[in-house]
Amino acid sequence: MKLFFRFFLFAIPIATVLCASQSFAQVVEDFKPSSVNQPGSEFPQVNSEGRVRTQILAPDANYVQLDIGGVKYDLTKDENGLWTGESAPQDPGFHYYQLNIDGASVPDPGSMFFYGACRYGSGVEVPAPDQDIFALKEVSHGQVHEILFPSESTNSQRRAFVYTPPGYDQESPEQYPVLYLQHGYCENETSWPRQGRANLIMDNLIAEGKAKPFIIVMTYGMTNDIEFGGLRNFDIKPFETVLTDELIPFVDANFRTLANQENRAMAGLSMGGMETKMITLNRPDVFSYYGLFSGGIYKPEEIEDHKNLKLVFISCGSKEHPDGVKNAVTNLQQAGFNAESYISEGTAHEFHTWRRSLHQLAQLLFK
Repeated sequence: MKLFFRFFLFAIPIATVLCASQSFAQVVEDFKPSSVNQPGSEFPQVNSEGRVRTQILAPDANYVQLDIGGVKYDLTKDENGLWTGESAPQDPGFHYYQLNIDGASVPDPGSMFFYGACRYGSGVEVPAPDQDIFALKEVSHGQVHEILFPSESTNSQRRAFVYTPPGYDQESPEQYPVLYLQHGYCENETSWPRQGRANLIMDNLIAEGKAKPFIIVMTYGMTNDIEFGGLRNFDIKPFETVLTDELIPFVDANFRTLANQENRAMAGLSMGGMETKMITLNRPDVFSYYGLFSGGIYKPEEIEDHKNLKLVFISCGSKEHPDGVKNAVTNLQQAGFNAESYISEGTAHEFHTWRRSLHQLAQLLFK
């Protein structure tokens, strides 16, 4: 596991924290409000280069910075105390960010709030050329249900979100396969339905006839507190118990599932990929489809005794370690496994990589 942890620790970008001035030359002035702004908020804005511009009224502040992608950019104050500035171009897709006002990191009141980077904070959407995959379209839509399930092992009621595909609520005895989909470190069970747009990705694929309808279950993947940088100390056993012995039986009892290994998948991003790998290695009898999004690899010898394994899917961004992913999948294929790789072009360790990964994996599941 040492090699694994060297590359896959966080769901937030790992970058050296720098400070950048706003002395950009020839900034293209075609900024438009982000699609995830608070209603009526003009800022933050994004231009065609992918630069993020933010603005806040703080007349008593001495300095204000935009903190995005691990880099801080100075904002400029006008005579009315209005601070404005923009970042360097960002990759397409969703990004967490915050404002730094006189040393205090705070959310931007212009943005909707999202849980990521170990806090509720701001997010911005940089338009992507393929954002159509999660666009809200005039198609039949599934439902995202918020559920509470009892966990005897943690002595608590735990929360999960369950996506049911279009047609599920009709009077029908049809049963569905299930994907258990995990978030990354410093995120939670809201991350896939909100930042990831998992439900819209599925609605669109089903409407296009590209994916078989299935249920998706998304729950919180932490059962013990881990300090930042201490993920090596994470013990998978408590969460494995929650998932396999408590959540799965609850879902099978309360939703119309095909309750067997053949119709059950697990996948996750970053830390969720780590959890997926560890649980599928420990409990090969539970799942028959495995998916790692920027979350490690499988070696042939690790899964050589996994019976009824139908698919191994491994992905990452082109700015991560694509050769490692491709080589791992080649090795699996040569060993006789049904394995697929996917590289998200032009993205790194970020949510658009993982949206694209889900979009690809969903078309391969339960066929």
